[in-house]
Amino acid sequence: MTTTRGSGTTSRGPTVVGCAVVGLIAVVLCSIIATIVTQLAHRSEELAPVLPDEGCMVSLDSGFTTTLTWEQAHNAAIIVGESIRRGLPARAATIALVTAYQESGLRNLDHGDRDSVGLFQQRPSQGWGTVEQIMDPWYSSGAFYTELVKIDGWESGVINDVAQTVQRSGFPQAYAQHEDKGRAWASALNGYDPATVTCFDTTAPGASVTVLTNFFEAIWDDAVTSEVDATGSLRVTTPDETKAWAVAQLSMLLGRQAGMTGVAVGNQTWTRSDTEYAIWQAAAQPSASSVVINLRP
Repeated sequence: MTTTRGSGTTSRGPTVVGCAVVGLIAVVLCSIIATIVTQLAHRSEELAPVLPDEGCMVSLDSGFTTTLTWEQAHNAAIIVGESIRRGLPARAATIALVTAYQESGLRNLDHGDRDSVGLFQQRPSQGWGTVEQIMDPWYSSGAFYTELVKIDGWESGVINDVAQTVQRSGFPQAYAQHEDKGRAWASALNGYDPATVTCFDTTAPGASVTVLTNFFEAIWDDAVTSEVDATGSLRVTTPDETKAWAVAQLSMLLGRQAGMTGVAVGNQTWTRSDTEYAIWQAAAQPSASSVVINLRP
């Protein structure tokens, strides 16, 4: 019997060429999308502000500028504060800051050469105190000043050499490189260079007024008084304008812990910025010996 083939056509799947075309189109589309996404990302980076490193800065009229991290700022405030508490001149704070810059980078280290620890890398085995004591920045700063004032001519001697006499370091000339930084901070934080400190912080901790009031009491006892007013600001009364500036600029170095948003002293006011190191501006209501510190709610 003769079999007759049907005249209908048979359906076939995609050809190899067709698959290749579809694949090529997909690759091209993915490439285009990736390029667009990359360009948009780069554009966003270009438009986004480049924020400075957080911390505090001192800028003198001479043009000299130097910065501290918040960790360093906290320690610098204590070092200078202890010198003020002891009634020492700003030069003492300069020498101490220069020393701490060299020994620890103004960080409270729990390690060092042999048994050295702390801001000044003091050694328990050499009679500086216990590890626990030396790791307290107030104690270690005080221990440094106790030895400093025993040195004949420390008030007028070469800062590097005076620091070396206290420390007896294996690098006796290393302190000199930090003199400009130490002198700038010591002068500003003692109130001798008004409106030269500014800080930058993007965090938003709550206010802690006791951070400041405890600090003031430790340094000045009852020579400086403070109270929180109806607006929540801390008002500090000082005996003179120099101390007012010391209060203001030392407070700024504790600003992150205290939740500080601004400060007014004399004829100047400073307000925290979210994007830059803010500059001091003229105050609407000048007050020579009163400091107003604004804190977060």
